[in-house]
Amino acid sequence: MIVTETPVRVRYQETDMMGVVYHANYLVWFEMGRTDFIDRLGFKYHELEEQGVVSPVVDASIHYQTPVRYGEDVYVKTWLAAYDGLRVTYGYEVMHTNGEAAVTGETKHVIVKKDNFRPLSIRRSFPDWHEAYLGALEQAK
Repeated sequence: MIVTETPVRVRYQETDMMGVVYHANYLVWFEMGRTDFIDRLGFKYHELEEQGVVSPVVDASIHYQTPVRYGEDVYVKTWLAAYDGLRVTYGYEVMHTNGEAAVTGETKHVIVKKDNFRPLSIRRSFPDWHEAYLGALEQAK
């Protein structure tokens, strides 16, 4: 299975009054991991956008397990959890350096035309990405 590991050093502005990472920041970290994963497959998200296409999140789930605090180093593990030619689901784990999971989650995406938000088939519109996603899923088996 292709899994990327994206390092994150917790910055002060990412924490709340308790010194714990504010919950919404994990979605930003998921995006950092997803970008690294796409890069690892050999693609650039900004090139997709240059073609008038974006990939909104249509569903997200986050499960908080242990707190992450200011100044800590963590890393985001990212992999392809599911793909059906239209929807892509990425899995994530935010891990402490000792290997303990802090947060787990998934985000589901589709690609749409930027001007009208009409969905596009990845399989038909971006056959190279389609094959790369199928390959990533096949490696997971």
